[in-house]
Amino acid sequence: MNFAGVHPPSNVRKPVEDSQNISLNSLYISKCFVLMPVFTTLCFQRVCHLRLEQLSLLSARNWSVESTSGPTDYDPTRPNYHPVNDACWKQGQKVPYLAVARTFEKIEEDSGRMCHCGLSVLYVCVLPFVWVRADVCGFPSPDDLLCCVYLCLNQLGPAYLGMELGVGETVLMKAVAQATGRQLDKIKAEAQEKGDLGLVAESSRSNQRMMFQPASLTAGGVFRKLKEIAGMSGNSAMNKKIDIIKGLFVACRFSEARYIVRSLAGKLRIGLAEQSVLSALSQAVCLTPPGQDFPPAVIDAGKGMSTESRRAWIEEKSLILKQTYCEMPNYDVLIPVLLKEGIDQLPKHCKLTPGVPLRPMLAHPTKGVGEVMKKFDEAAFTCEYKYDGERAQIHILESGEVRIFSRNQEDNTSKYPDIISRIPKVKKDSVVSCVLDSEAVAWDREKKQIQPFQVLTTRKRKDVDASEIKVQVCVYAFDLLFLNGESLVRQPLCRRRALLRESFSEVEGEFVFARSIDSDNTDTIAEFLEQSVRDSCEGLMVKTLEKDATYEIAKRSHNWLKLKKDYLEGVGDTVDLCVIGAYLGKGKRTGTYGGFLLACYDEENEEFQSVCKIGTGFKDEDLEQHYKFLKEHILPKPRAYYRVDQSAEPDVWLDAVQVWEVKCADLSLSPVYKAAMGLVDPEKGISLRFPRFLRVRDDKKPEDATTGSQVPYVKQNKQQNEPENVGYAPTVELDYETGLESYLFQLILID
Repeated sequence: MNFAGVHPPSNVRKPVEDSQNISLNSLYISKCFVLMPVFTTLCFQRVCHLRLEQLSLLSARNWSVESTSGPTDYDPTRPNYHPVNDACWKQGQKVPYLAVARTFEKIEEDSGRMCHCGLSVLYVCVLPFVWVRADVCGFPSPDDLLCCVYLCLNQLGPAYLGMELGVGETVLMKAVAQATGRQLDKIKAEAQEKGDLGLVAESSRSNQRMMFQPASLTAGGVFRKLKEIAGMSGNSAMNKKIDIIKGLFVACRFSEARYIVRSLAGKLRIGLAEQSVLSALSQAVCLTPPGQDFPPAVIDAGKGMSTESRRAWIEEKSLILKQTYCEMPNYDVLIPVLLKEGIDQLPKHCKLTPGVPLRPMLAHPTKGVGEVMKKFDEAAFTCEYKYDGERAQIHILESGEVRIFSRNQEDNTSKYPDIISRIPKVKKDSVVSCVLDSEAVAWDREKKQIQPFQVLTTRKRKDVDASEIKVQVCVYAFDLLFLNGESLVRQPLCRRRALLRESFSEVEGEFVFARSIDSDNTDTIAEFLEQSVRDSCEGLMVKTLEKDATYEIAKRSHNWLKLKKDYLEGVGDTVDLCVIGAYLGKGKRTGTYGGFLLACYDEENEEFQSVCKIGTGFKDEDLEQHYKFLKEHILPKPRAYYRVDQSAEPDVWLDAVQVWEVKCADLSLSPVYKAAMGLVDPEKGISLRFPRFLRVRDDKKPEDATTGSQVPYVKQNKQQNEPENVGYAPTVELDYETGLESYLFQLILID
């Protein structure tokens, strides 16, 4: 029987001949079968045969049948992993995205979250990417490595460029539903149940059967599609984004769908910090030097070294990369130089450049003038007002352009047109290019006084029209990091400060130098501290002038100490903590969260350690706002890198996305909370006593929260400043105290 002339009914729409719509082809066949009951089974087979012939033409161009070996069983954590023989791609091939996804899986499964584990997993993933003799052997180019680094960081480029995907959860759900044929309400229900749309996408894709699998995704291909999505705007942008996402999704295998959706949503959820990526990158380049012929003769340049020598060597090289990245935080510039010149030559080729923001130097807290005198001993130091505003790193380029960046390297140029307009009249003619470190503070022009930080937060964040500005700001400059082609970060503060004052002029209420005194007299410093509080400042910044007085980029240095007014008030210190859980409210707080579980961040182990429950300091509107924001970040279970005792488990687990400033009356050792466990006591952590909510720190990322190593430091400060006849009492009646805290917290929930 000849069915060559058989055609489906006219009301059946033909499928689009496009690789991104392959799932529609299968749906088309099913639709034909439903709408043509008069067709015999043979007729249906003929239709299928015709469709298969058409699909074969597509597969000849863009498609391949899924392999049962290679990336599908790729495991970078296998014993004796060899970066060439065990790689899931070969010479001349592009890095498959599945290799990146498999590495993410291993990092996510690493429940211990120990730093060296995350490094080893990432290291074996990055290692094969670094050979760059593409002109000789055709192996992956620097672009492959660059894409993989950005995918690991979930970034599309340098942070200061502000490239964001802008894909909301609703759009992602629509794309998943359309690509899999599932109903949108079922996608939403499953996402609510699992708390992770990435897992929903993975399960939806794994249950989908297709006659032909599209060409495998590559790391570079996925990265370019993500950048393409980020660059879209306009009325039709959303539909175009959905089409690209569907195209990616149809080609996904195994866990690829999970991480693509998470990347699009802006949260990889694997707990990988940038410092680990830098360490892994330097380790890969050290052990397998780039620029070799293929196959590389040197796979492990550290072979034969003792364990201690090998560790010290790798740490030394890693420090070079990290320090260079601090001055030039742009992988587009760093990686090509790293692979061409080697890690030792990085500082010569990648230097501080106006227009590229640095992460600022930060200060350690201290609890009294006496401690400042003890720490700095005989070193000369200065005391500056600690202004309560927003960090403003001002860059003046040789072209005359002015750029302003936040402490998180965000471009705030459009937020401060008033600051930009006044730069020409405050800088002297000798200044061609420079980088200033300063604080932008709300200023009342009529009263000629500083206004609270809360006033500054009411100012519009972007695209500010200078004629519409209601909240005026004054710039308080305190450091100069770059001047006329020369980096000053390795110069002592006394030299940097002198150049700052020589290069700029003060204008009252617009641009002034931070008020300071150079004195080693305890009474003078104490009086200056009190005056700073009267002048609406937070306290003092105490900095060494000559000895160990370089600018330590992106570090919290002991050469800068902050002496805050909280010490004068005698009511404790403030800490910045991340919200990782919530407790359902009772009584007046029914319908919202009545309390929260807070954690500090441990940099060494890359984990969040529980430090206290909090339920005070909130207004009713605060609780409503917290509930609306945090309910969008609910997790079905805690992250593998959360350290929480079972007795403190919250009713609702939350993704670590927001930092709160919290004031506490005291600290205590606790068998329940995990902060700094092992640093002060081998079996007990440190908890805050009577914590009180102050404000949300929008300017801080979760990894910028108070660290575990800082918590016992504050505790030691408190001990040092107690009168000699009054002991530090957290170890007394510890079980009673823990029970009392639990009882008080229950009262707070009820309000």
